[in-house]
Amino acid sequence: MRRAMSLLATALALVSAPALAEPFDTTPRTVVMTAFAPEWDALAPAIAEPHEYSANGLTFLAGTLEGKPVVLMQSGVSMVNAAMNTQLVLDRFKVKRIVFSGIAGGVDPALSIGDVVVARDWAQYLEVSFARRTGEGWVTPEPVDEGAPANWEMMFPRGVRVGNASEAPVRHYTLGADPALLQLAEDVTARISLQRCTGPSGTASGTHCLVEEPKVVVGGTGVSAGVFADNKEFREYLQAAWGARVVDMESAAVVQVAYANEVPAIVFRSLSDLAGGDDGENQMNTFMALASVNSAHVVRAFLAALPD
Repeated sequence: MRRAMSLLATALALVSAPALAEPFDTTPRTVVMTAFAPEWDALAPAIAEPHEYSANGLTFLAGTLEGKPVVLMQSGVSMVNAAMNTQLVLDRFKVKRIVFSGIAGGVDPALSIGDVVVARDWAQYLEVSFARRTGEGWVTPEPVDEGAPANWEMMFPRGVRVGNASEAPVRHYTLGADPALLQLAEDVTARISLQRCTGPSGTASGTHCLVEEPKVVVGGTGVSAGVFADNKEFREYLQAAWGARVVDMESAAVVQVAYANEVPAIVFRSLSDLAGGDDGENQMNTFMALASVNSAHVVRAFLAALPD
């Protein structure tokens, strides 16, 4: 009787256990990731021999881009979507590397709308402790790590604890893009020209033109959180405390999942706005398409230079 019950329990467990995701194909591919439609639209028409797959409401477009096997996808906007869907593509495809192409807000005052930033590392700036206000100042619920970035009022950065198969979990304040991919980006982007005006051609006859010729910058820190940042004072804090050059809503999550899976990753972000640093209203809606195209242009040149 006991043996029969044990066998029945095992059978029920097997029936109820979730099935492992079936891979969509076995071709080693570079994931070209975007966050949302404008970034996708800047790349999808260039995918050769496209084949669509779908899972969890997402479309994965497998094919070739600049002669390299790729799968194009949207992470979805914000951190949880980005982390969830990065893991999804890693489970469904044989991924060689992740290359993110998208727009972002500029933090570094030396940067302008239209510039493309390829950050060296990425931080989750809202991984924080909320402190109590007391008569003696802010008191955090746990000790603040030596060398942690400075606080913004009650928000004290605390880093995120993560590891992988090769490294035990420790608290990280930043996680790096792949060094070899960064070096390739630096080599490739030294000779790239970017679009300065909106409109089909990107010439001076476009609807809106940038004052300065946009440029590509490799290096520095990018920061991410589930926040559409459009605040001058907080922008200044991010630059001062984190050394941030660019702020967005997905990249640090993607880089963390890539690190946990030991998959090389790199992020290209073109500035659509200045995250509150400009004199007038936020300009994302004006320059979103131009920034998406500039990032896509750099990513295509980068893909063309990748080894087979």
